[in-house]
Amino acid sequence: MLVFSRQTIGAFFTACLCVFGVSLLQFPHMQQLISTHKTTSLETLERQIKKEKIRLNLLKQMPSFGYNNLVANWVYLDFLQYFGDDEVRAKTGYGLSPEYFEVILRRDPRFLEAYLSLSTSTSMYAAMPERSIALMKNGLKSLSPWVPYKSYYVWRYKGIDELLFLGDSHNAKQSFQEAANWASKHTDEESKQVAEISQKTAEFLRRNPDSKYAQIATWMMVLNNQVDEKTRQRAIKAIEALGGKVIKNPDGSTRIKLPQQD
Repeated sequence: MLVFSRQTIGAFFTACLCVFGVSLLQFPHMQQLISTHKTTSLETLERQIKKEKIRLNLLKQMPSFGYNNLVANWVYLDFLQYFGDDEVRAKTGYGLSPEYFEVILRRDPRFLEAYLSLSTSTSMYAAMPERSIALMKNGLKSLSPWVPYKSYYVWRYKGIDELLFLGDSHNAKQSFQEAANWASKHTDEESKQVAEISQKTAEFLRRNPDSKYAQIATWMMVLNNQVDEKTRQRAIKAIEALGGKVIKNPDGSTRIKLPQQD
């Protein structure tokens, strides 16, 4: 017969309360998403956004009792539903994007996939690159070249935001250099390629802070990420505006023809 101590039962009960509490916060949110129709007025949508912001603020403060990763995953799923609702976002914008990632990355700063969504949604769609960069900068304090695997991508995302959305070539150069440094510690082919491209980008910026080659290479990084079609088309237009040309290869991959002068 199993005998449990009072402390064990108390810890289990507390954990259950935490999970139940997060679930209660999730349920009205899911109901809200289900009840959103094409005919919903802008006023109603704005009220829903205010409620969602309050919910996210509660989640920022709510204790997790060791379930940080679970909370981060749940909120990330909420973000994907929010971001993917193109019809509603066309009416209300993407202003809540950084609020989701305040919760996600505070709970799990090693959630690597979240950083790409942060960069795309907050810098490109919500036009808040300062918030995106600040969240990445804070998250990097919990990362190392080894943990999580491929953590060097966070330095790359930070450099992309700094260069393309703030025009901050000085900090972008440092970010790409750090990406190269972290990636060079690994021996797999992907890491070697990232190290080489990031190093070249940093060198372009070191020689010429206004380098078109560096900006085109950075937009190419955006293209190489798994981004939606709207982001892809924006990247292609930006490359063409800088004098480059995006060429699609027979195998479906893309390559860039650089302008004759940097």
